[in-house]
Amino acid sequence: MAKRGHSSHTHRERITPNTRSSTRTHQEHKEHAPHRVSCMVITCSDTRTSATDTSGQLIMRLLKDQGHEVVAYHLVKDDPVSIKALLETGAGNDAVQAIIINGGTGISKRDSTFETVSALLEKRLDGFGELFRYLSYKDIGSSAIMSRATAGVYRGRILFSLPGSEGAVRLAMTRLILPELGHIMDQLSK
Repeated sequence: MAKRGHSSHTHRERITPNTRSSTRTHQEHKEHAPHRVSCMVITCSDTRTSATDTSGQLIMRLLKDQGHEVVAYHLVKDDPVSIKALLETGAGNDAVQAIIINGGTGISKRDSTFETVSALLEKRLDGFGELFRYLSYKDIGSSAIMSRATAGVYRGRILFSLPGSEGAVRLAMTRLILPELGHIMDQLSK
């Protein structure tokens, strides 16, 4: 009987330091991550103009407010050929580390951004879409199931694809993208 009690005690001692170490390591990763990421912002819309693109403007403002750089901004029709061309241009530009797209993630006939982006992703961050839909559900209810927000890696760049509404952009940027952008870039550089 004494042996079992002793083993259990030893087992607890081994777990506690590892648990503390894991938490500390995660925080250290974030602390050592780059604080400035250069980004390309793309709005996919058949109706918006640069003057009415409030979601694209919001993305750029939030990035700049956090010390990141916007090196390119494009407004493009929700057309697979045009979207793919812009993504290839961004991925071929050494100044672009991250690409954030908004619009075209719904299920209407014209929404083609998801298919275009999804076909290009080399590594997917499924957790981004899952968490985005969960957080959206808490805000807007069951209609969150129609969002096809996604993220992943394309040619060494992190690529986020968001719905086009201001509320969705604000949610994705403030709750998911901005808290992890530097950390993601740090992991991509390894």
